[in-house]
Parts: sequence; C-alpha cells; structure tokens
Amino acid sequence: MSIYVGNLSYEVNKEDLNEVFAEYGTVKRVHIPTDRETGRVRGFAFVEMESEDNEDKAIEALDGAEWMDRTLKVNKAKPRENRSSFGGGNNRY
Repeated sequence: MSIYVGNLSYEVNKEDLNEVFAEYGTVKRVHIPTDRETGRVRGFAFVEMESEDNEDKAIEALDGAEWMDRTLKVNKAKPRENRSSFGGGNNRY
C-alpha cells in the first residue's frame, strides 16, 4: 500500500519527505510526480512504508499537520485508474 501526501510545497524533495515519514517507521520509497512540460513538482507525492501499521501511524499524525507553510493532506493512496490515452468517454468501435 502507499500513502498519498497532498498540498505539498513546490520546494519539497525526496529527502525532506523521507525524513518526516521516517519518524513513523521505515520508508521504502518516495515518489514525487513532476510536470512533463516544466519538470516542476506537482504538489503531491506518494510514500511507501515498510508496514501498514507504520503507514497508519504516519497518516494519523500528519494529516492536517502544518509543514513548510502548508496544511498537509495525508491518506491511503487510491489505486490508479486505468485511463485510455485516446480521451473522450465513449469507447465504441
């Protein structure tokens, strides 16, 4: 499972997130999506931790917390939607 971390500062980096979440257990992976055009951080990230128990502790402690002048939104990440690259909502042939 993975944790969604929203409303991040555009200045955030992997080391910053790793340091904050390491207080609640071992961090396996941090992924900070960037804009394809500009390379700029998009303001959210995903953090994977060693155990679900550690993830739950981090979510409970950090959701709504102030960090880097932002109020964090932290919750369980939802599975990624399967999206067609063709656009439109009607996929009839």
